[in-house]
Amino acid sequence: MCSEKTNPLASARDTAIRVENICKAYRLYEKPQDRLKESIHSRFNRMFNRDPVRYCKDFKALDNVSFDVGRGETVGIIGRNGSGKSTLLQIISGTLSPSGGRVDVTGRVAALLELGSGFHPDFTGRENVYMNAALYGMEAREVDKKFSDIALFADIGDFLEQPVKTYSSGMMLRLAFAVIAQIDADILVIDEALAVGDAVFIQKCMRFIKAFREKGTLLFVSHDMAAVRNLCQHAVWLEQGCVKASGDTLDITEAYLKSTLQEIYGDDHKLRATTSGEDDASGRTVLNYGATVSQRDNCSDARGWTTGAAELLSVTLSTRDNEAAGILKGNEKVRMTIKAVANRPIGNPILGFIVRDRLGQDLFGENTLPFSSGKPMQVNEGEMFQAMFDFRLPMLPDGEYVVMASVADGYLGDNVQHHYLHDALVLTVSSSKVRWGLTGIPFENVSMEIIDG
Repeated sequence: MCSEKTNPLASARDTAIRVENICKAYRLYEKPQDRLKESIHSRFNRMFNRDPVRYCKDFKALDNVSFDVGRGETVGIIGRNGSGKSTLLQIISGTLSPSGGRVDVTGRVAALLELGSGFHPDFTGRENVYMNAALYGMEAREVDKKFSDIALFADIGDFLEQPVKTYSSGMMLRLAFAVIAQIDADILVIDEALAVGDAVFIQKCMRFIKAFREKGTLLFVSHDMAAVRNLCQHAVWLEQGCVKASGDTLDITEAYLKSTLQEIYGDDHKLRATTSGEDDASGRTVLNYGATVSQRDNCSDARGWTTGAAELLSVTLSTRDNEAAGILKGNEKVRMTIKAVANRPIGNPILGFIVRDRLGQDLFGENTLPFSSGKPMQVNEGEMFQAMFDFRLPMLPDGEYVVMASVADGYLGDNVQHHYLHDALVLTVSSSKVRWGLTGIPFENVSMEIIDG
């Protein structure tokens, strides 16, 4: 049994969702007839005041889960398959009753859970819109007023008049999301359903979600850590039905990544935390986002992990003539140099980096594997090695960026990250002319003219 973990993500006076000691248990039977046997024998034993006979074992999908979500916050729920994420969202949405504990929700909840939930396969899309909206408390005349907007958002054409059982999973998602987009909900709950949508529709959904965050509360479940970092202020990590950790999204997703890799590596490679600098209250190394320098070596204080087989020594960004980079404006020719040492023989070393923004979103990066696969290089114990990446620096908006660096051994799809640092280098970009997007490109000329039709 898990110990109770209360991780308040919101103040008690302005809470949209309060989850208190939620438990959900299921009875598992090895054979269908065991359920009937237990029912018959239990009645018989009660007649003679005997102890009940059990033919099942209990499975706890959730065990003493507690956390709060403040009004207007966005919270990601992460964890492996079977950790209890979907069960938790169903309980919060009111479609499943807990075995113990309580959930207090303030406001109207719109939920996109399992695809097809709330839809009748034999009813048309139009009929299901009215039926699904009624489950959220909308009257038929309200749906009449919003139906054209729902149909426009779903964009499934004549299929709206066809039975839902003829729909693809993507069409089912379109219709379900179109309904919740018109609910005027206070709380939006989204499970992994967005994974089945096409690129155009997912962009439409993400635009809606980002607009919804300005006025409502969002609970978001996904295995896509980049999406969680992009959308969510906080994260709750579930493991085997318990709250493993909760707090800042970047901290929790990085810890989850480390844990996931450890399970993949098993006992062959033990990952140890590498943070040695001063931490803030959440355990994350404090980065000086007010720094005026263009770059700062952070290898000694960076967060990450190591197996001990290899060690990153330095990560530097320089101009192509190997001078330290000055103030970065974008479009300069630069060189990223990563130095490492092998503490044990490494058969196929890989060095790589990714540049990330303050939200932890991956902007660009590369590793040596595509360039060294045709000429493998073995590194002996005690030998130092380095990789140099020459490129033209993208134009970035003003601000601070971190460089993730790693040294690994292996091949694509089968490698071990021996030393992984989330923020090995801190970059400062100033005097940027980027006005749109996460990165920019240098425009050589912009003009406008009148042309003949």
